[in-house]
Parts: sequence; C-alpha cells; structure tokens
Amino acid sequence: MEAVTHFMNDTVEFYRWSLTIADKRVEKWPMMSSPAPTLAISCLYLLFLWAGPKYMQNREPFQLRKTLIVYNFSMVILNFYIAKELLLGARAAGYSYLCQPVSYSNDVNEVRIASALWWYYISKGVEYLDTVFFILRKKINQVSFLHVYHHCTMFILWWIGIKWVPGGQSFFGAGINSSIHVLMYGYYGLAAFGPKIQKFLWWKKYLTIIQMIQFHVTIGHAGHSLYTGCPFPAWMQWALIGYAVTFIILFGNFYYQTYRRTPRSAHKVAKPVTNGVSMATNGYNKLQEPTPSPSPSVPRVKQISGSDREGERTAWGLARQLYPNLGGVNWL
Repeated sequence: MEAVTHFMNDTVEFYRWSLTIADKRVEKWPMMSSPAPTLAISCLYLLFLWAGPKYMQNREPFQLRKTLIVYNFSMVILNFYIAKELLLGARAAGYSYLCQPVSYSNDVNEVRIASALWWYYISKGVEYLDTVFFILRKKINQVSFLHVYHHCTMFILWWIGIKWVPGGQSFFGAGINSSIHVLMYGYYGLAAFGPKIQKFLWWKKYLTIIQMIQFHVTIGHAGHSLYTGCPFPAWMQWALIGYAVTFIILFGNFYYQTYRRTPRSAHKVAKPVTNGVSMATNGYNKLQEPTPSPSPSVPRVKQISGSDREGERTAWGLARQLYPNLGGVNWL
C-alpha cells in the first residue's frame, strides 16, 4: 500500500512540475487549464460505447441522413480552416518544414498557429460523434478497435500537445492530418446522399492508403529531427514515432482485411472474378451447374479423361464407344 501511495505522490509532483514548463499562452483557453474536461468527455464516450448498443438493441436504427450530411460537411469546413491557418501561419512566421522549435512568444503568427492547433484538438473531441452516429444507426460493425483507439487517444494526446508544444513542429502533422480529413469527411458527406452518389465513390480505399503514407511521413519527419538534433522536445518526437507505428499496424491490418484478403468461401464456391466477369450463369455457379440427363434414345457415353488413350479422344474413338459392334465388327 505504501508503494502505491508513494507512486501517486510522485505522479502528482511530476504533474505539478510539468505545469511550470507548460505554455502560459493557452492556460486560460477553453478546456486547457486542466485535463479534467477532456478526460470526462472521453469517459462519457467510453460509457456510451457500452450503453449505446444496449439502448439500441430492440429499437429501429435512426436514419440521420440530413444530420450526417450537415455534420460531415461541417467537418470539411472545420478541417479546411485548420489546414489553411496552419499553412498560412507557418509561411508568415518563416517556419522550416524540417526542423522548427516551439516559440512561446506572443507574436501574432505564433499565436495564430497555436490557435489553429487548439481548434485541431477541439475537432478530435467533435469526432466522437462519428461513433455516436454509428451506434444510433446500428452500424456496430463499424465501431472496431481501430476506430475507438483512434478517436479516444487523439483527443487526449492532443490536449497534451496543446498544453506543452502548441507550435513549432506540431504544425506539420496536424496540417497533413487535417488536409486528409477534408477528403475523408467529404467522402462521408457525399456517401450520405445515398446510392445515386455512392456509385461514384470508388476511391474510398485510397483514403486508407493516404493515411498510411501519412504515418510513414510522420515517422520519417520525427526521425529526421531526432537524428539532426532539432531543438524540438525529444519526448514529443518519440511519442509521435511510437504512436504512428501503432497506426501503421492497425490501418495496415484494416486495409488487408478489407481490400486484399479473399474470403475463404470464395475458394469453395467459384474461381476468383476476373475483369469483372462473374462465374454465375443463369442463376447457377459454373462449378455447380446441373448435369443434363441423357436422352433415352442415346446410349450413355463413358466419361473421357485426360489419361485415356489418344484415339479415344477422336471421333472414331467416340463412335467405337457408342457402337462397338457397328458393321458386325468388334471395334474394341
């Protein structure tokens, strides 16, 4: 028990010390004075993950078509604003894309970047609604471990990012991610219009590929900063690398399971589809087509295999099977 108490005291002391090196500019910003609001919202999110499916179990799914259209395109606008502010603010401040330490000054461009990063953090809290809508629509299969892990950790970790490093290199990953989210929520917004639009949305899998490229770029960018000794907090760089590795594993598995793996049942039923041509004919699979019954007036022909004599594959060989005593001569 004493060990637990000692650990708790050390944790509290470490947190108090960490506050002394936190960014004073964001201290009075909404939700930034304490981690309590962020943790409370995240706990409510996890509670809804448990209670939501139980509530919807015996209820009809909500359609939410108009709600989803408004929500998704609102997220497009928000993420576009974040990406635009980060890009323009970084250019105005003369940022380097390879190595940029954090400036805690009140320079207008530095505050602009910090503000855009704060909005990026807020957007991760708003994205909890993705899960809420899935559950209300009874799309429980969409609420995977990857989905929950991504949403829950991003909101919490970016509170830490805004509290201590709201600038410098932080703009790079947030700028790329918000740009990708413009495409992603644009896709979801169009898909919400229904089948007439969905048939044109063939590019969904490329969103996953772009996201995986993003994680590799993040690792390369952070690794370069560590290798060159960039004066950006090393703990943040290592955290980004470790976090990106988990996403490469999870998104890679998702891509393989969704787009690359051939279901086992497909091997048992039919050959793989080639160039969009199905193996089905008149409602039957070609491997399962019914065998027509032979005509009563025609003698049954022995099945000829590839291992039979070459002569039996010719017309004469077939005639000898059908009529072995033709012309009074025994052909066999």
